[in-house]
Amino acid sequence: MKRNYKWAVVGMLWLICFFNYADRQAISSVMPKLQAEFGFSAEQQGWIFSGFKWVYAGSALFAGYIADRLSRKQLILGGCLFWSAATSLTGWCGRLWQFVTVRVVEGLGEAFYFPASMSLLSDYHDQRTRSRAMSFHQSSVYFGAIGGSWLAAWLAEHYNWRLGFYFFGIAGVLLALVLYAFLREPVRGAADRVTTTDKEPSLIDKTPPQSSLGIKETAREILGKPAAILLFTAFICANSVAGIFLDWTPTFLGEKFGFKLAAAGLSAALFINFASACSVPLGGLLADRWAGRFAGGRMTVQALGLLGGAAFIALVGHTTSKTTLIISMTIFGLGKGLYDANIFASLYDVVHPRTRATAAGLMNTFGWGGSALGTVAFGYAVDYGPYGTKIENMSYAIAFGAIIYIVGAALLLTAAYMITNRNGRRVPVST
Repeated sequence: MKRNYKWAVVGMLWLICFFNYADRQAISSVMPKLQAEFGFSAEQQGWIFSGFKWVYAGSALFAGYIADRLSRKQLILGGCLFWSAATSLTGWCGRLWQFVTVRVVEGLGEAFYFPASMSLLSDYHDQRTRSRAMSFHQSSVYFGAIGGSWLAAWLAEHYNWRLGFYFFGIAGVLLALVLYAFLREPVRGAADRVTTTDKEPSLIDKTPPQSSLGIKETAREILGKPAAILLFTAFICANSVAGIFLDWTPTFLGEKFGFKLAAAGLSAALFINFASACSVPLGGLLADRWAGRFAGGRMTVQALGLLGGAAFIALVGHTTSKTTLIISMTIFGLGKGLYDANIFASLYDVVHPRTRATAAGLMNTFGWGGSALGTVAFGYAVDYGPYGTKIENMSYAIAFGAIIYIVGAALLLTAAYMITNRNGRRVPVST
């Protein structure tokens, strides 16, 4: 409950985030089953995928604003209960509107998680450990995507596609109920105030004092920072590509390379996400070191990740070799991990502690709005693209993600230059 508790908090949030991503990812791996049973077109599948994203993006700013004012513990655990119940309801669906509806409800519940959890983590971890804490937490995204994809696909192939949603929903409810006894709410801004001391953030079990900024002041504090705008736009680029890979890769592997359902679901998640899980700690460690030397260090690490992955995105789309495909997906995943490790840590180098949850919510609004547009546009391109077959349309649409990644890297390097030019070099902080 003292010095090591801040890392216990990372572990608790890791478990919640695991189910956060397992729940949202399970639908993509069973989509071929749903397509066969219900006859969904690619465009209709795109609406099922994007139903979650539209509401997630639209609710994120509101969720962040609320998380800057209410107990983040209650929002995190209450949200877990809510989205887990929605996940269970997916097993009862039988029509297009029902699938879209439960995805919408799930998106609403999950929208509160990242703004509240990232703000809470930033009050346990200061500049010395923030990227490492957030990068370790980020690894749960990949393991959740892998676990959700594989188990849902395996159950669908061997038993019934509905069982995976029942399992993840019930498990998430039980986890939230258990963690109510262990997770504590920190004082806002505590880690930043004790960076130069040996003390740990104090804990409280009540709503923080109402010293938050008003709506206009909050908007001015966040949107008045050009570097923050560039980070938001870069996240649109990165997340639109990630959304396409998360949602459509199982179908792509099955139709172009002949993977069976469980193998497609596992492969689509495993190579990219496991590689990201391996590189994300490196991204956190490197970012903490570089951020101690120059102000744009974290953003520079992110830009390198996007540039490194761009060429291999194009290869994923155009190759006909399974070996090249797997290597390309793996290297793309390594670059993605470097970027993902610092999504919120980079943002928190720019915005004030009182607006961190709102800023994270706005980040998700931009990023997941872009992801939703990308998913719908991808489905439209598959059905109505200019090439001869749907597989060719799908291949070119995936490869186009390389250009989007390069644009995102340019935005990040611009933001890094801006804040380094303004803040200069930093004195390294010992760990």
